[in-house]
Amino acid sequence: VIHHSDTIVALATPQGVSALAVIRLSGKDAIEITNKVFKGKDLTKQATHTAHLGTLHDNGKSIDEVLVTIFK
Repeated sequence: VIHHSDTIVALATPQGVSALAVIRLSGKDAIEITNKVFKGKDLTKQATHTAHLGTLHDNGKSIDEVLVTIFK
């Protein structure tokens, strides 16, 4: 059962090898969760309908360059 207050994540592009992957996070905690692995601007302080270039990190290691868009 999904509740309206849940934060969910899903691929928005087909799985597999490609030049671009879109991952969508939705829900009340999406920005805070993303901010924990995103290195760049503090996403919690950014306006809606904006895009931010940075890197995605796992355990301090850079995984990939990413573009995060915020829609509140």
